[in-house]
Amino acid sequence: MIKNFFDVNSIDYRKDVSLKKYNTYRIDATCSYLVFPKDEQELILIMSEIKKNNIKYFILGNGSNIILSKIHYDGVVIKLDNFNEVVYDNDFVTVGAGYSLIRIANETIDRGYDGLSFATGIPGAVGASTVMNAGAYNMDMSQSVVSVKVLNDKLEIENLSNSQLEYEYRDSFLKKNKEYIVLSTTFKLIKGDKTALKELADKRRVARMESQPLDMPSAGSVFRNPVNMYAGKLIEELNLKGYSIGGAQVSVKHANFIVNVGDATGNDIVRLIKKIQNDVKKEYKVDLRLEQVIIE
Repeated sequence: MIKNFFDVNSIDYRKDVSLKKYNTYRIDATCSYLVFPKDEQELILIMSEIKKNNIKYFILGNGSNIILSKIHYDGVVIKLDNFNEVVYDNDFVTVGAGYSLIRIANETIDRGYDGLSFATGIPGAVGASTVMNAGAYNMDMSQSVVSVKVLNDKLEIENLSNSQLEYEYRDSFLKKNKEYIVLSTTFKLIKGDKTALKELADKRRVARMESQPLDMPSAGSVFRNPVNMYAGKLIEELNLKGYSIGGAQVSVKHANFIVNVGDATGNDIVRLIKKIQNDVKKEYKVDLRLEQVIIE
């Protein structure tokens, strides 16, 4: 039924496609349909059909914070790659949801602006990063986001202010209300020293390469840091570095990373996550909360 809808409306889609290249764990899972809406109106049309027929779906950014837990996702995966417009307005920039966060961070630095310099190593799309309140170096999206244009649960376009986003550590109103879809995000920029910002970005890049397994498929930090603790330190103290289940392994370089060492499945990764959580709970009475999102 949905295939006929896509065909009749000339919507760009793929059927029964592998998502391996669309997720940074490089999990070789498939989905029934992968769809690329060309603009907001076409997205509304697609979402109306999906909701009318109660079809399973999720919005996929750069796939840098997700775990495809099953071999096949029996639903529609929506990619907002065409939502990539960037508009500067003095000290503000509005960026489409499908645009790379690393790219816009570097581009604003090139223009001599700070505000997004913390994000030069965050490989997510702007939309997903806005939802997750992505961050690094004690900064996050909440400190730069002014407003977000969304498609709400009634399929109406509205703008949400920073206060309406209810930002918390790696959390937001948008994360709790998954029917809202980010279309674009407006950031407040701060005039800075271009040379100093570039030097800082380079220094941080070198530090990441030395401390994180950037040469292996992963999805960044697996767990949120508990209050006044570091998840990686707790895991390392349990001697879990290098521990594997199937093709999923706790990184020997950084214990809060899980890496794909060879054809890992989503199930391998989920099982390893549960093993880590159980061991940390047993030893330290600490509940490690997942930073990544498991797609069922």
